[in-house]
Amino acid sequence: MDLEKHLEKPPAAPAHAGLRASDADRDRIAQILGDAVAEGRLTAEEHSERLDTLYAVKTVGELEVLVRDLPAPGGAHAPAPAASSYGGAAGPAAETIVAVCSSSSRKGRWRPGAHTRAVSVMGDITIDLTQAVFEQQVTEINVTCVLGNVEVLVPENVTLRGYGSGVLGNFEVRGESRGETDPQAPVVIVRGFSLLGNIEARPKLGARLVDLARKLRKNLDG
Repeated sequence: MDLEKHLEKPPAAPAHAGLRASDADRDRIAQILGDAVAEGRLTAEEHSERLDTLYAVKTVGELEVLVRDLPAPGGAHAPAPAASSYGGAAGPAAETIVAVCSSSSRKGRWRPGAHTRAVSVMGDITIDLTQAVFEQQVTEINVTCVLGNVEVLVPENVTLRGYGSGVLGNFEVRGESRGETDPQAPVVIVRGFSLLGNIEARPKLGARLVDLARKLRKNLDG
């Protein structure tokens, strides 16, 4: 009888479930969600809802709930790594952009990594993704701005999300872009903290990722 009662109890939560989630923990869950929407396991709306929750919860256990119905990377049911939608080898995993009493920018045709860190101290940084070649579903930009200015521009049809704050400064994501209607559209997440500075992310009117994709295909065919 005691055995039956024991079997009826839900499994105990892992010992680490109550630990505070780190950036690495969130990155891992974001990658699982990105793989799931790319393979069709999640709809665009479900992916959007879970991403919102991802940056709101605080513990490892709460993060695990978001992916408990999805295969883990490298598991038996995990999809094989997909080729880039726009061709070419995978871009760098991470990049750091620093401006200290100076200016720095990334623009034109470039391949942003899955993670980019921007640090501005009395400087200006522009991260222009309007002509970028995205080689992963989720691209995350972490910004620290002190007495400086950081601007992030994305195509209109890329999903743009922001999670951050400012102290005597500004953190603003202007106008969520329309990419979430397409489950294959890249997602750009901007997370940041501004102290006496300005962090702004917005879609650039008239810039659309599909236009660049057509041009690249034409160049490759020609």
